[in-house]
Amino acid sequence: MSERKSSKDRKAEILAATLDLAFEVGPGQVTTVMIAARLGLTQPAIYKHFPTKEDIWRAVSETLCAQIIKNAQPEHVAGLKPLDALRRLVVSHLELVAQSPALPEIMVTRNPTAPLTDARGRIQAAMGEFRRAVARELERARAAGHLRAGLHTEDGIMLVFGVIQSLALQLIVTRSPALLAQEGKRLLDLQLSLFAGEGENT
Repeated sequence: MSERKSSKDRKAEILAATLDLAFEVGPGQVTTVMIAARLGLTQPAIYKHFPTKEDIWRAVSETLCAQIIKNAQPEHVAGLKPLDALRRLVVSHLELVAQSPALPEIMVTRNPTAPLTDARGRIQAAMGEFRRAVARELERARAAGHLRAGLHTEDGIMLVFGVIQSLALQLIVTRSPALLAQEGKRLLDLQLSLFAGEGENT
């Protein structure tokens, strides 16, 4: 018999199982039958907490969005020099992806069903906040004279996202979240060393 848990704990467990299954089989293939089986529950027990699958995906995307936006806030990098702040922004995001490796696939899914389309839209909007945070730190670095001459903010954003997206693609192909943060830090440090102005140490 399944352990009796609080509604809050059970909901968190359902969302975690949904994300795990999304990484294992693909977001569009996850069913409430699969979620229930993973947790040793019945479908009605799932629906008690989330009346529809749309509600599950809405909660999943809201949880991920809250973490993305929290990492993008100025308070998250308070007191750091601009390029160090940029590094923390990106590493924090890579750590989130390593913890929830289905995130990249949710963002690029082309499943026509409304639940995933809506989830993708919400997450992409949250990533807009992250993009603005990257731009903010690049602009701070420029104002402080920490960027090499000729590096435009938009180019810097593209290069940072190039690191993130290449790692996300590698994750989709290799199915190995453990490598993400480790490889990400190494590649990010290399990229930031190329951003730095002469004499700057990131």
